Amino acid sequence: MSFEQFVFYVFAAAMLGSALMVITLRNPVHAALSLVLTFFSGAALWLLLEAEFLAITLVLVYVGAVMVLFLFVVMMLDINLAKMQEGFVKLLPLGVLLALLVVGMMVYVVGPGNFGLERFADPAPHGADYSNTRELGRILYTVYVYPFEIAAAILLVAIIAAISLALRKRPMTKHQDPDLQIAVRKEDRLRIVEMEAETRPAKEGKGEG
Repeated sequence: MSFEQFVFYVFAAAMLGSALMVITLRNPVHAALSLVLTFFSGAALWLLLEAEFLAITLVLVYVGAVMVLFLFVVMMLDINLAKMQEGFVKLLPLGVLLALLVVGMMVYVVGPGNFGLERFADPAPHGADYSNTRELGRILYTVYVYPFEIAAAILLVAIIAAISLALRKRPMTKHQDPDLQIAVRKEDRLRIVEMEAETRPAKEGKGEG
């Protein structure tokens, strides 16, 4: 076994173990930290495939931004762990069955019968002037431009749906209605009252003596 294969198996095992902990740990903060380890292991595997741009993007974007946001949200929300874990034991057999089905499909699709060094040769190493960022951009915006745009539209719809689901109106929260602000008229906010001018009476005895 070469050193590269040893590193691959180490990070692959770490990735599988941390991904399993994401769905088994009861503490959501610990689950989020396990997901961070999963991302780091995936970035290491991409480095072995000479996909440095994808690896650094995974670390900077997902670990450095998305997961930090997840941790802040999880720590600020008052999550009822007992209510979340009520149906865990009841749904555990179904979850195990679905997990075995997914693993079986993955082994069937990407197993040794379809992939491996016996069927595909080891990719040749590239020179120092090779840019996988340029190659990725060329393929992404030429061959896969329509799937890329469709994925962007789906993510936009998902963002709007997430905001709609998470938006809660509390009775004691003060908020503004933009429709009412736009429809307001000056007669609703300003009232001009006409009244006679009043004169201040002169003080008695002023100017005497």
